[in-house]
Amino acid sequence: MAGWGEAERASHPGADLGADGQAADWSSALETLELLTHRQVEEEYFRRLCELVGAEQEVFLPSRPQLVRVVRRVVLTVLEAWRLPQLLEVGELLSGELAANAIRHASGRMVSIRLSRRPGWLRLEVRDSSRALPCLIMADPGTSEHGYGIKLVDVLSERWGAELLPRGKGVWFELKIRERPV
Repeated sequence: MAGWGEAERASHPGADLGADGQAADWSSALETLELLTHRQVEEEYFRRLCELVGAEQEVFLPSRPQLVRVVRRVVLTVLEAWRLPQLLEVGELLSGELAANAIRHASGRMVSIRLSRRPGWLRLEVRDSSRALPCLIMADPGTSEHGYGIKLVDVLSERWGAELLPRGKGVWFELKIRERPV
């Protein structure tokens, strides 16, 4: 998978805000997108985000805590469109955990999500600009609000991992799809 290059910029939900995709336009589009409230981002780009994710494209979002909700809704919508009701709860929960981790621990201005399906498997990946890999820690249940996200991913997914990219990392999980006979 490529890093954060020109191809990825073209799939950015705000990329069409710039005139011709040049670096100045990319920066301007990002600044415009960052000025929107999370509700405005959801309203303006929700349909497009679902279409892009459904087409197995990478979708870029500004790195803000309020956008975790948008990631969860996009994942729910795609799973419903793909007729995978058995994965709605776990897909929503785990995608929210990975998005929250990327936003909380990476210092970049953007995160991205990618959702793909192949026979028997569903894969969700969240990318950010940090090269620090996540680790499974044992949080103290009595004193810590944080530290449970990767543990949830570890317990509830079939498998998960992290990959270093040229500019950042991707953290992913996979869920087994138990196809029902028709």
